[in-house]
Amino acid sequence: MARLNSIIRALESGQHAFAAFAAPEPAAALDFANTDYDGLVFEAEHKAWDATVLRDSLQYLLDRRRIFEGDTLAPSPTPLIRVPVNGAEYGQWHAKQALDLGAFGVVWPHVTTVEEARNAVAACRYPRLPGEKLYEPAGVRGDAPTAAARYWGISNQEYYRKADVWPLDPDGEILVVLMIEDQRGIENLPDILKQVPGIGMVLIGEGDLSQELGVPRQLDHPKMVDARRRIVGICKENDVVVGHPHVTANNVEQVLEDGYRFLMSAPVRTFPGLEKGRKLTGRS
Repeated sequence: MARLNSIIRALESGQHAFAAFAAPEPAAALDFANTDYDGLVFEAEHKAWDATVLRDSLQYLLDRRRIFEGDTLAPSPTPLIRVPVNGAEYGQWHAKQALDLGAFGVVWPHVTTVEEARNAVAACRYPRLPGEKLYEPAGVRGDAPTAAARYWGISNQEYYRKADVWPLDPDGEILVVLMIEDQRGIENLPDILKQVPGIGMVLIGEGDLSQELGVPRQLDHPKMVDARRRIVGICKENDVVVGHPHVTANNVEQVLEDGYRFLMSAPVRTFPGLEKGRKLTGRS
């Protein structure tokens, strides 16, 4: 079966992946349904969590003609959902609902410890018996695959085989994205990446990080430059993809030079940034 998750497809082939944030509403989904983004993150951290609206937004992201003409059953852009709970809140039920709706991954805000990271991965995995292959982190996701399998365009049994976290499971289609947004998270990041398998990506939370550093939204401040450099360096040392959340046509060349492989336009979308980034990376 062809790779369903367009973000993973790009990353595992050595390419850069491009994405954007969007409000969790059908109108926003329609705006993005025919764009060239690999992924779309529905923003439910600072927007209201409404599972019904999220369900409708996922449906409006589908373009059946694009699917019919392409090599995948799933939508492109691939939908992820940023949940409202911080890592320390262990919001397993948010992850469960997001995945049961058909999302291909969960973005976890404010992850700061090994325990929080392990919970983030576990919440996105189904349970299996101790001693079985790829047991850790032990899954805690509840079993209700029908809607997600239908959204992915596969059977329930096929969904079970594909609904694990990448790259821990090379055939997995689910991305666990950890946001590092404070100094404690940076200090613990080496242990997080060494001790917790199944982390698909680290995304820098520049807004909150800049607040803690006393330079709110001054993204080019030397303190922010140094903090980003530390995060990128740790991710490179551990061979984990790192994402930049505020890519524009003005900074995309520097973002690529710094080593980011997951590029998000901000605050919602900037097509010039997307187009320039794709050209620079040979994706145009």
